[in-house]
Amino acid sequence: MPDSPLQPDDPPAFARHNENGRFPLLLTCDHASNAVPASLANLGLPGSELGRHIGWDIGALDVALRLSDLLDAPLLASGHSRLAIDCNRTPGGPGSIPEVSDGTSVPANLGLSPGAAKARADSLFWPYHRAIAATLDGFAARGVAPAVLAIHSCTATMAGHARPWQVGVVWKSDPRLPRPLLAELRASLGFFVGDNEPYSGRAGTGYSLTAHAQSRGLPHASIEIRQDLIGTKSSALAWAERLAPLFARAVEASLRA
Repeated sequence: MPDSPLQPDDPPAFARHNENGRFPLLLTCDHASNAVPASLANLGLPGSELGRHIGWDIGALDVALRLSDLLDAPLLASGHSRLAIDCNRTPGGPGSIPEVSDGTSVPANLGLSPGAAKARADSLFWPYHRAIAATLDGFAARGVAPAVLAIHSCTATMAGHARPWQVGVVWKSDPRLPRPLLAELRASLGFFVGDNEPYSGRAGTGYSLTAHAQSRGLPHASIEIRQDLIGTKSSALAWAERLAPLFARAVEASLRA
């Protein structure tokens, strides 16, 4: 069995923020970082490729951190690039360790052995998800059933197609959180808000919300913010300031539903 790619000098597999936050909401950020364990040698890619959207969700962590503070909600964020292993895809399934992403070949992922794939999951994927489960267990121990909101970002264009939605609400079948989120965003921002755009939660590719929120019967949704709107720290913080009160009202409505 290959050794763990994660060594003591690498960034940790996940980060906690405001872990004692009291608002009944858990924030997650599955694609928070474009770091790669040193042993994987940048996956054979130049830094310019890891800095693109294929390496992480640009701006998402800055938004999530500020939301965590403004809402007083705990946040769990993944610690490494989605190209090393995608924390929102089932290990071993499609997209988990992509050989090609948006036309870019990932040399270190080509022909990866099952043992090496498992070593990445054991060191980079499962610690993050165990932390999410433990945080939700902590809510339950206090008698609180929170909502779960995943913060993502998306490109302004994909495969030559423009994405006009400034922000999208992605969901599968539980309307308790998505419906008030859509109502709040449309009423308060006056922007073009996507309902299951630019991705559909009904496609069945996402792992995190299904594994942690749907399985526990908790209200949940994913937010996609267009990356050209949050590509700088100042713009990401400004978006978080605008979104926080809307999210607070939507979460409170979802917990009354």
